[in-house]
Amino acid sequence: MREYVIRPLTIGANETDQGIMTYLRDYGKRIWIPSYAFYLEGGDETILVDTGLEQFMVPDEVARENGLEILAFEDALATVGLKPEDIDLIIHTHLHNDHCENDYQCSNATILVQEKEYEFFKNPHPIDHRYYPDLLDGLKVEVVDGDVSLREGIDLIFTPGHTPGGQSVSVNTRAGRAIITGFCCNAKNFPETGPAVAPGVHTDAIAAYDSAQKIRQMADILIPLHDLSVGRRKRIPA
Repeated sequence: MREYVIRPLTIGANETDQGIMTYLRDYGKRIWIPSYAFYLEGGDETILVDTGLEQFMVPDEVARENGLEILAFEDALATVGLKPEDIDLIIHTHLHNDHCENDYQCSNATILVQEKEYEFFKNPHPIDHRYYPDLLDGLKVEVVDGDVSLREGIDLIFTPGHTPGGQSVSVNTRAGRAIITGFCCNAKNFPETGPAVAPGVHTDAIAAYDSAQKIRQMADILIPLHDLSVGRRKRIPA
């Protein structure tokens, strides 16, 4: 089976509360969460998972203290020898704005998202302010429904709860199955003992909890979508 290397690119960061990541835990602790685009290196196509934020302001000390290189989308792509127009396929974990704001720059890309997510994105409930339905206007969007074997070594796993149509991305690597979570979380969602913790933001808490357990059990290498440590790694596996 084809093996890939995952290259995390840090494209923006936000300051928030740990309770936004972990349901009913650690509220009141302020944290920074990075937004990533993941380049899947090793296939015949140029594939990204998510595209991060377009505009952001992050104090220099935040990047320095956390060992991150936080760059604009074009500059981040350049570190792996790419330009936005080189991207063939964007796989979206979900369509909150911090995961898709740079799609418009990828003029040749097909954008792949779960059908349930795309339908909610086009007509979001007002309780969820993270959707901006015009972000994908004029772009080539294709939908999938449920679990999909997408390419040799790349599978999409339906993981709803954080959003109605979240999908985690399973990538075959030389070190086993690496899974980029389809829901917002960090390392605290996956304690060493006990069950995984549901995301603090969700449209369905029970589904979010179940999705977290499912991905934890499946992954040889777990990649939480907003964990600071992910951005310190130039490649996964090393």
